[in-house]
Amino acid sequence: MSASGGTKAIVAALGANLAIAAAKFVAFAFSGSSSMLAEGVHSLADSGNQFLLLLGGKKAQREATPQHPFGYGRERYIYAFLVSIVLFSIGGMFAIYEGYEKISHPHDLEHWYWPVGVLVFAIIAESFSFRTAIKESNTLRGKLSWKEFIRRAKAPELPVVLLEDFGALIGLILALGGVGLALLTGDGVWDGIGTLCIGVLLVLIALVLAVETKSLLLGEAAGLEDVKKIEAAIVDGDTVTRVIHMRTLHLGPEELLVAAKIAVQHDDTAAEIATAIDAAEARIRAAVPIARVIYLEPDIYSEIEAAKGPDPSATPGGPNPHAAGH
Repeated sequence: MSASGGTKAIVAALGANLAIAAAKFVAFAFSGSSSMLAEGVHSLADSGNQFLLLLGGKKAQREATPQHPFGYGRERYIYAFLVSIVLFSIGGMFAIYEGYEKISHPHDLEHWYWPVGVLVFAIIAESFSFRTAIKESNTLRGKLSWKEFIRRAKAPELPVVLLEDFGALIGLILALGGVGLALLTGDGVWDGIGTLCIGVLLVLIALVLAVETKSLLLGEAAGLEDVKKIEAAIVDGDTVTRVIHMRTLHLGPEELLVAAKIAVQHDDTAAEIATAIDAAEARIRAAVPIARVIYLEPDIYSEIEAAKGPDPSATPGGPNPHAAGH
């Protein structure tokens, strides 16, 4: 995975979640707290999610094959989508079920110091993991807000880890609140309410992840800044006079496909056009290094065709509607 920061954040989260999961299950065994059980399953699910992200990154590095000529970069999107499903089904739905059961059949907490101690330890550990994810994300986020970063990021790992860690911290606070209120009031229903809130939180985060990764799976274009760089790199003002139309598509987080119809001079020779296209491809790759698959089609620009607008069937410079057969 070329996004080394994402890998570092995933490994940090994986180590923290495995340790926290073990501690939570021990606390549940001694106290009978449903919040601890739900949080233990949550941490276990998170650990599985981080393993899936690492596995997706490994599989995405495979070389292209005749059956998959554009490579396996989208494996990372597929595994990120699986993470949202795991978080929803195992983490969220289990917590909702466990919370409902505890509210229906409440019981007093035993050895309260176990869940409280583990929750404090878990909050500290998750805070370090969340801090690592924030630090690594800041190197890529630039001037984007956190909401914009999560929505626009083409590499899914950091947004997934950020949302997971954020959800884990909020969930731990909810669990601590549920356990605390159960101890103060002597009513175990509060423990169940805390568990139910954790489940709802996890389902909401899972839905956000599912929507964002679905968009990546469908195929997203390059960012506006990269599109402008590519358009500027294509035109040389001599042989290539303008970009007639262009499409971009992310084949993976660090691999971009560029397909453009470009306007050339009507009296240019085939050799001159071929040389101009090669030069344009070199400029594109220099301006946007992730543009690795480039297809440029030369054409003669037509004002008449351009006046028809952006409709693909009336692409400027495209087929002449007055040609034979029309």
